[in-house]
Amino acid sequence: MFGSLGFTELILILVIVLIIFGAGKLPQLGEGLGKAIKGFKKSVHEADAIEAEAQAQAQQQQAAPQPAVTAGPAQPISVNQTAAAPQPAPRA
Repeated sequence: MFGSLGFTELILILVIVLIIFGAGKLPQLGEGLGKAIKGFKKSVHEADAIEAEAQAQAQQQQAAPQPAVTAGPAQPISVNQTAAAPQPAPRA
């Protein structure tokens, strides 16, 4: 990344940063940059851990047989009836 930048270029960039931000702000600037990098690394590692956990759960679900769900015969519901309404007894 810094292979094409020489020592002189780095010193020039440091001088420009000193002029723009001042000597008093450099420690705060460095601290903020360090916290940002630390937070980024932490979030990347947490994302990897969450992804690994999700893959492990998916493998467990595939390995464990799913219980069969059985349903009774479907009963048609007319437009005037709702699912909660009791069905009237058929007349003979």
